[in-house]
Amino acid sequence: MSDFVLNVSGLGKCYATYRNNFARFANWFGYPARHTHEYWALKDVNFSLRRGEALAIIGQNGAGKSTLLKLITGTVRPTTGSVQINGRVSAILELGLGFNPDFTGRQNVYLAGGLMGFSTAELTALMPGVEEFSEIGEFFEQPLRVYSSGMQARLAFAVATAVRPDVLIVDEVLSVGDSYFQHKSFARIREFREQGASILLVTHGLGDVRTLCDRVILLDKGAVLKNGPPDEVVDYYNALIAEKENAKLSIEQRRQKDGWLVTEFGTKEAFIELLVLKDAESGQPIQMARVGQRLMVEFDVRIQSEIKRLVLGHRITDRTGHVIWGTNTWHTKQLLENLKPNQRVSYRLIFNCLLGPGSYALSFGLVSSDNHLDDCFHKKENALIFDVVNADKNFFIGTSWLDVVIDTQVHEMRVQS
Repeated sequence: MSDFVLNVSGLGKCYATYRNNFARFANWFGYPARHTHEYWALKDVNFSLRRGEALAIIGQNGAGKSTLLKLITGTVRPTTGSVQINGRVSAILELGLGFNPDFTGRQNVYLAGGLMGFSTAELTALMPGVEEFSEIGEFFEQPLRVYSSGMQARLAFAVATAVRPDVLIVDEVLSVGDSYFQHKSFARIREFREQGASILLVTHGLGDVRTLCDRVILLDKGAVLKNGPPDEVVDYYNALIAEKENAKLSIEQRRQKDGWLVTEFGTKEAFIELLVLKDAESGQPIQMARVGQRLMVEFDVRIQSEIKRLVLGHRITDRTGHVIWGTNTWHTKQLLENLKPNQRVSYRLIFNCLLGPGSYALSFGLVSSDNHLDDCFHKKENALIFDVVNADKNFFIGTSWLDVVIDTQVHEMRVQS
């Protein structure tokens, strides 16, 4: 059995404009017909997906993500290249795809399930599980046209995952559901993955990408711009968005010996230097902190150009990229204005290390508002890495330490005669 469940080779999709419908009709049957314009939604895409691997496809709107999924599932024919699939595929691409708005939820399960290759007897046996997982109650017996978008997403996901596939393809459809069902859906995705299914996920939820996926492909203008580990590709994508807003911005990535990836981008009109983590009481530099220890981060910002307004953003993330905490001086109302070239700004951040044992990263950004899209002077992801150990606290689990007092009392129960 092959280790790969999906192989995409030289895949491309071109949409051509013809002078008239006769020329288009002739092209369908292989006759030469000149077109007036062509648009390549996807061009020369190559990648493979291993068994049990979770792969995310990210990119801005119009990058070619949905086109790629439609080519993989066979709903659109490629102009160039090929797609090879080894195993059963279940896909959730668009709300209502494969459903009839006049059919009830139950009838649509038979319809969509039949298109997936299941027999009527198999779908009848699977029906209770679909109904239970979708949790749409009495709407299961009502026409789809009265469903909300969230209920449609529930039904679509329940049908697509009624049986564990070899490859599960999920587009942005889950984003329309409520938070409870999103958690429930991702729990099932993780369960399928643990059982050996491969996941192909298209989402703008970069937090889900970091925690769920082994690898990420960044599409831009129909081509693969980057293919690699989640931290590398997601950080590059965030920098790319800022770069498109400012032509002077540069992007640099480097992976440190401990495995953490440092991503820097910005115009460097103001930039961060001399970052140091210290014990706040003694002022001594440290690389390892204790749970509950009072810490201080010191650094300077050098001003290279005239800056009307400077905002400092900072956040702490864990090893998986989950944001533990973050804020910026826009929200704390500590803005600096009218800074001049050759000035230097010194910052000190003092906080209690209320973190669980593990490895953490501090990231910083210098901007002019509450985001990095307007003016991104310097953003440094994973600028400072430090470890946290539990040296003198009671045992606990998780990424946060709470000084909880447990009050315990034992009471005698009165027995009534």
